[in-house]
Amino acid sequence: MKVSTRQREGITVIDLEGKITIGRGDIALRDAFEKAVRQGALKVLFNLADVTSIDSSGLAELGAALQRANKIGGKISLTKPPSNVEAVLHMTLIDTLFDVYETEDEAIEIMK
Repeated sequence: MKVSTRQREGITVIDLEGKITIGRGDIALRDAFEKAVRQGALKVLFNLADVTSIDSSGLAELGAALQRANKIGGKISLTKPPSNVEAVLHMTLIDTLFDVYETEDEAIEIMK
């Protein structure tokens, strides 16, 4: 999985590409989030547009990131999950824990 991080209007956007699965993707997601937090990020947007699949380990990492953000007074949102990823988020009710936006622009505007 590829991960890149950028700043947009005071929000840390973590772009994820590929599979968020056990062993690589889940660790990459965790490392990117923890690095952003160490650098002072309180508002994080995970861009899921290029995620091809997510498994239980990936879901667990999203949940762990949310717990960490809550502890430090932060906020995490998700944007642009492809239909197959959105289905997994919905089936597992993970989508009820996060604000999920259709576009990055909408997410940024609301999170500011």
